[in-house]
Amino acid sequence: MELIPTAIPDVLIIKPDVFGDDRGYFFESFHVEKFAALGITEPFVQDNESRSQKDVLRGLHYQLEPFAQGKLVRVIQGAVLDIAVDIRRNSPTFGKWVSMKLTSENKWICWIPKGFAHGFVSLEDDTIFTYKCSGVYNKASEGSVRWNDPELNIDWGISNPLLSEKDILAPLFKDARLF
Repeated sequence: MELIPTAIPDVLIIKPDVFGDDRGYFFESFHVEKFAALGITEPFVQDNESRSQKDVLRGLHYQLEPFAQGKLVRVIQGAVLDIAVDIRRNSPTFGKWVSMKLTSENKWICWIPKGFAHGFVSLEDDTIFTYKCSGVYNKASEGSVRWNDPELNIDWGISNPLLSEKDILAPLFKDARLF
């Protein structure tokens, strides 16, 4: 397993060891001891999966305390541009974001800790995305930030994504409930 640094040190990209031959491949997408050695020690209590067509944008979403979630995310099929935004007011990287391309080919796994808004745009039809969460979803604790907020100025690589009504109506960063 290899750790690939990001511009925000708390967001980690994990490149797993993939063992392949003419039959296919095998890799560990999670191993409690190996991930603990990387500093990911939170217990995971909920797994989520989504399927999206090309140009679907989901996010930027998060859960506030006491239901905040760390997320271990990866792509099973297809590809996404994945985004994490630091929404921790006391953080030196508050309001900064990082992006990474997660694909079924590279098999990268991204750790997004509590205190980050998360979103992605699907780069291919029938992209399957999975989230391993350290907290359970709670409607009253959910938060979101508008995907095209001018203060964040995120480069999604797309100008007219397919959005849910929730994402269309999400507040601007300056108006959102944050950590």
